[in-house]
Amino acid sequence: MNNDLLFDFTVDKAAQKVFITREFDAGLDLVWDAFTKQEILDQWAAPAPMRSKTKYMNFEVGGRRFYAMISPDGQERWLLQKYTSITPKTNFQLYNSFADKDENPELPGSEWDYNFSEQDGITTVNISIYNESLERMERLTDGFTKGMMLMLKNLDDLFAALSQKS
Repeated sequence: MNNDLLFDFTVDKAAQKVFITREFDAGLDLVWDAFTKQEILDQWAAPAPMRSKTKYMNFEVGGRRFYAMISPDGQERWLLQKYTSITPKTNFQLYNSFADKDENPELPGSEWDYNFSEQDGITTVNISIYNESLERMERLTDGFTKGMMLMLKNLDDLFAALSQKS
């Protein structure tokens, strides 16, 4: 496992944006699948001790992912993502919002732009997140930063476990 992988997390309040750059010691195909396939997302896309459970996912332009992050005591925090652009293996964009269990979004939300590239077996993911509301961004930033760090650690652990199996 490579411990010298880049992880940069920058908040630009004036632009209402968060920028995340993260390297993974895994090939592009596997990293892309980890961000775009329901069965893999549910293995890492919630900060421990929470878990992710996807109700449905249709990864295509105009498609949606509706999922919950579930706490150990069973509380569910639902999210709705709408895919707005997909360029296989290099980029996808989505609109993200919290929602209730009946898929009613809690607005405002945020626009996410994911970019993927690989060099020498290291895949870099650049994520830009535009928040429609500065107030929402400020309210979420501390918890979001910690949660995202925990989720990406989950993903590192998953890649390490998969590399040991092969």
